[in-house]
Amino acid sequence: MKKLVVLTGAGMSAESGIKTFRGSGGLWEEYPVEMVATPEGWNANPELVTQFYNKRRKQLLEVEPNAGHYELAAMEKSFDVQIITQNVDNLDERAGSIKVLHLHGDLTNVRGVVHSEYIVELKPENYEVRLGDCTPFGDQLRPHIVWFHELVTMIEPAMELVKQADYFVVIGSSLVVYPAAGLLHIVPGGSPSYVIDPEELTLCRFPGIKHIKLSASEGIRKLHKLLLEHKEL
Repeated sequence: MKKLVVLTGAGMSAESGIKTFRGSGGLWEEYPVEMVATPEGWNANPELVTQFYNKRRKQLLEVEPNAGHYELAAMEKSFDVQIITQNVDNLDERAGSIKVLHLHGDLTNVRGVVHSEYIVELKPENYEVRLGDCTPFGDQLRPHIVWFHELVTMIEPAMELVKQADYFVVIGSSLVVYPAAGLLHIVPGGSPSYVIDPEELTLCRFPGIKHIKLSASEGIRKLHKLLLEHKEL
């Protein structure tokens, strides 16, 4: 089976109704990034940060995977699909995708502030975390999210996957933030690369990139058909 490595960003989940962070109406307009997505913001006001992510989890319970998520899961019948996602939702898994690597963490998990290796998966009925909820070692539970100024520990496993790609696809991400942006530079020579996005992004001018100028769901459907028919754009 050919290995299809897919890197997804906020545009992938936007069709499900999940707010993006950047852009008009994004979450950063409501909550400055420094307040809710940095260690400094956590230290300054852990209650605000805790409530911010409780709201994100509540929203996640109210949305469903979209057609694009289901199409990626369906592609596993014909390809060895590996998803590398910058998103912190669990919509890929809920749609049935088996191999999902979360670069920036997982909204449905929390971990200890001190004992970061202690990770707890929150059940849908117990999605809220409160100050005073601690690990068995006594340290507060915090979102299992990679904040700004923190190391992206999953980037090396992601790099290894990209190096094995027979096809590489970017969906709904402008790839302006490193280290994820660097993944595009290590795609094996000769492996076709695609960008699925309705906008004309800077990365679309990257040598060898083929741009499918459609929404995530429509673009994935078109790509699936092209790959099955062994056709180029």
